[in-house]
Amino acid sequence: MSHKRDMYRKLPFQGGDPRQVAEIVNNLVEGKSNNTGHIELNTGWATETILYDERIGYNSIILLQPVNTTSQTVALPYGEINSTTGQTAPSTGTTAVVEFDNITQSNGIYQDGTNASRIYVRDAGIYNVAYSLQLINTTNDGQYADVWFRINGTDVADSASRFGLPARKSSGDPSELIGAMNIFLDLEADDYIEVAGGVSDVGVELWYDGAQSSPFVRPAIPSVILTLDMISGGSYGNVYISSQTKGQATITHFANNTANNEYGYVIIG
Repeated sequence: MSHKRDMYRKLPFQGGDPRQVAEIVNNLVEGKSNNTGHIELNTGWATETILYDERIGYNSIILLQPVNTTSQTVALPYGEINSTTGQTAPSTGTTAVVEFDNITQSNGIYQDGTNASRIYVRDAGIYNVAYSLQLINTTNDGQYADVWFRINGTDVADSASRFGLPARKSSGDPSELIGAMNIFLDLEADDYIEVAGGVSDVGVELWYDGAQSSPFVRPAIPSVILTLDMISGGSYGNVYISSQTKGQATITHFANNTANNEYGYVIIG
């Protein structure tokens, strides 16, 4: 954390000469006063930064504003996670969870390194969560997959969808279907979500296919793609003064790991 403050001339207690008074008055007319400064938010996924300034009082109002390109463009938490392997259900009638092995984009979204199905958020808020499943059916009959969300291992009410797949086209040529759904989830810091499901037959699978060069060039097809976007506020709407005392204040903010994330502040009163 770095801290800079603006300091302009102050008059001595006994007063000043006309030139000094004129300088101070002109500064005030131009909005230059000794109640402003700059501070960088702590990194390392910190959620608090302490602002030290002896001008802060118990009843001061402290206004915060992003002042550089970094602080103006740091996005709300988001993530895109996929799987580069095919996945099958353990058995018919058994609930399974989808696993992920590749985080392609992330800001405040993470995995714990132990449970491949769990996707964690560092910040509390409302998230738009969406999945895209590359489903296939290898059987001779029509089948289905039911899919829903979980938060911290508990099923989310009314979050399930059923995706029906026709019978395979021929031996070795399964039918395919994209199963897609999005939902708003209200999450607390360090909550995790999962995509759970069950199938009518283990012949319903999540299919992965690598990049190809023939008969045309295309990228790989992940077996599942999951995206999360916080929608509950602006990037600096989540930066605020949560407490203060004489000479210091606590800035509470989204989990930050971006260097040079600088805010200007104004102290009133």
